[in-house]
Amino acid sequence: MHSLIPLSLLLFLPLQSYAFGVHFEVRVTHPSGNHARLSKRANATIPISNTGNAQYVANITLGGVQLPVLLDTGSSDLWVHFPGTPPSTKDTGKATTLAYAVGKAHGDINTAVLQFDNYTVQDQAFLMVTDTSTFTTDLSTQGFSGLLGLGPNEGSVIRDQIDSSAGDSMLTRIFSEDLTSQNYISFLLDRKGDPGDAFTGQFTISQLVPGFENITSMPKLDVKEVNLLLNANQHWQALTDKSNGLVGPDGQQITVPSLVLKAPKGQFVAVFDSGFTFSQVPRAVSDQIYGRVKGAIYDSTNEWWTVPCGQYLNISFSFGGQIYPIHPLDTVDDNFNQFDATGNKVCIGTFQPITSAFSMFGQYDMILGMSFLRNTYTLLDFGNWIDGSSSNQDNPYIQLASVTSSSSARDDFIKVRLGGVDTTSDPQWQLLPSSQMQHSPISAAEKKKMYQEAVLSKWPYILAGCLIIVLGSVGWCVWRCCCRGKRRGSKKNKNKGMFTQEPESEAYLPLEEPHHRVGSHSSLALGQGMNSPYSMAAPPSVHHSQHPSYGSGGGGPGYRGY
Repeated sequence: MHSLIPLSLLLFLPLQSYAFGVHFEVRVTHPSGNHARLSKRANATIPISNTGNAQYVANITLGGVQLPVLLDTGSSDLWVHFPGTPPSTKDTGKATTLAYAVGKAHGDINTAVLQFDNYTVQDQAFLMVTDTSTFTTDLSTQGFSGLLGLGPNEGSVIRDQIDSSAGDSMLTRIFSEDLTSQNYISFLLDRKGDPGDAFTGQFTISQLVPGFENITSMPKLDVKEVNLLLNANQHWQALTDKSNGLVGPDGQQITVPSLVLKAPKGQFVAVFDSGFTFSQVPRAVSDQIYGRVKGAIYDSTNEWWTVPCGQYLNISFSFGGQIYPIHPLDTVDDNFNQFDATGNKVCIGTFQPITSAFSMFGQYDMILGMSFLRNTYTLLDFGNWIDGSSSNQDNPYIQLASVTSSSSARDDFIKVRLGGVDTTSDPQWQLLPSSQMQHSPISAAEKKKMYQEAVLSKWPYILAGCLIIVLGSVGWCVWRCCCRGKRRGSKKNKNKGMFTQEPESEAYLPLEEPHHRVGSHSSLALGQGMNSPYSMAAPPSVHHSQHPSYGSGGGGPGYRGY
């Protein structure tokens, strides 16, 4: 079984500074005739529409209707809400619910012809959502009509419900039809309001974006290697480097303990999820990024830091020995028209405390969303997640090519936020001493979840300890019974010899030592976290209000465009 909640969480915030409903054309070449197999596309990329740096959308055609859908690497299912009369589709007779941090996508599982990137997929399974009232905003005003999951097939709820390959995800269907092609996708996310942004958002299947071919020389971050819990569902995740894995605005490495049970010391497990507008990081990490900024205030209602928009903050991550600087326009976001108590505009810290997006059972530490992914050209290789592939039987991996230059990013920030005048060295922008750093408060709900996680993460040790005690007690009881039995037998034979003469030919038969039968407990399949069910009688899976974020935890409120 797979988790009933995708890694990603839905979270919508009102974006008041721009209009929604951005539209663009994706030209699809339809195959001639009624082909059951896929039609391979020409050498082209798919444009991605960017709505205020909050959500990234591409078009699909489903049942003959073109629909804009969010691209989400943190989940594996396709769901849509047709804005008008739904087209004719095939009803499978099954229904399911995809639960998110705020809202649920519920509907019937249908199939229809799907066209994407000049591929045509016959009878693609999807969730037809008719009621979107549980979401916090009207989907039609958000500029999209559904979500396209780009995660591994094993995380698909629809696949679980169909219980056959007929329920496979779109990418699995595409890759499975041509087992000689490379099983990867890649994407670039552009940045609104950046005068130095030299590219537009693009998405590819089994090919590279022209001009970015150097990504193939980047380190391959093994995805399965980071799956540190037994039988955990796989996600697009990697370990930060031990040295300078995360460097804060003061130029010093940020070091806090990992939540992941078996994570190497000094490293974080990071999930790459294009469904999160704002990245989710441990609270102590968020505090070290924003807590020393003069004028910073933690908004307990929205669970994010607000800082003066002119604050230049330079941070970076390191994976596979490569440094990935974060653009300061991404570290402090001004797209959401936020104001302080005096009416002055403030900006939002985009690396939020991972409040509701908890990694239950400690499967990951952080979810790197759009605020990180805009700084890389990202390649996700499905490898042997695709059964029968002859071209790639390696483990799935991630490759990241940095597209942010620290010096150019600084110039961009000065132009956009400081009116072209470099005042970054002025006293008002200097960080406070570490001793004066503010610490964001932990809510009662968060404390409860932290306690649950702490307790649940100790289950392997608790079970092992109980097993040892039980086996020890049973062994001691058996040993005592054996000793008593021997004494009784010895006494009986002794008394017997005193009153009767036994034939010399009758042998003395000692009591047989009982065999200790111990049940095999060598493979305790403990439930993993984010969205994996338990394979043994362990506590029921706890779904975070996030999509880990993890609703399976999915993301927290902190802004999950999805």
